Amino acid sequence: MLKDVTFGQYYPGNSLLHRTDPRIKMLILIEYLVLVLVAKSELAALISLAFTAFLIAVSGVRLRVLIKSVKPLIFVLAFTAIINLFFTVGEGEPLIEWSFITVYSSGVRNAVMMLLRLLSLVLGTSVLISFTTSPLELTDAIEALLSPLKKIKVPVHEFAMMMSIALRFIPTLIEETNKIISAQKARCADFESGKLLERIKALIPILIPLFVSAVRRAEELADAMECRCYNGGEGRTKLKAMKSRPTDYVFLFAATVVTVAVFLANRLQFSEILTLCKAIF
Repeated sequence: MLKDVTFGQYYPGNSLLHRTDPRIKMLILIEYLVLVLVAKSELAALISLAFTAFLIAVSGVRLRVLIKSVKPLIFVLAFTAIINLFFTVGEGEPLIEWSFITVYSSGVRNAVMMLLRLLSLVLGTSVLISFTTSPLELTDAIEALLSPLKKIKVPVHEFAMMMSIALRFIPTLIEETNKIISAQKARCADFESGKLLERIKALIPILIPLFVSAVRRAEELADAMECRCYNGGEGRTKLKAMKSRPTDYVFLFAATVVTVAVFLANRLQFSEILTLCKAIF
């Protein structure tokens, strides 16, 4: 049932994105989220989609893994597209008009734009954070970027550690859920037939053991950290120091240029951009 969920899994590799400083990747992630969310015109959406394809290309992650990451969200993507397609009221003559269903060209545009935006968010964030950044690197990057907050007594190290542990335990909980489902099916449990309320009630034998298992794992982790005299980030040193390379800053600069290009594409028409480029060059 959950075998296709890949969120939170790290895939070791030696690609350009794997070798990029995790602090730079976090900054690129912020810019990436901005450029995807603010893309409103068709040209801006194409620019953000092209940058997403670039991230996928330099990540070295297999296409099969990317498809698996999108597969659990097919229903959400389809539902969002349908809502935008049939419930967007536009100007002019409708493209399709049948009974109570009316489809305008603006509805088709909004559905395609929203679908591309969600796909870009899922693939881009997974490639930047989950697939190419280990939990330890992610913890160090978050702590380094938020280190100025230590001056006002914000527990930056503990916050970064909690985020890292949460991401690390996602694949573990998914694996545990699959084991519980297999065990319940071996006892003739049925999770796929019956009415909606019956299917919801059938999930109770899954949720209770999963909750107990999660609490037990949390207690074991807490005991292990106490036995190793863990007392927060004070006085701790790093086994591997993070170092930025010139290519990392080039990567960050390229993301900044793409972000600015998306803002310009939202304000200018495609013909105006061509005229501006001819005037510059």
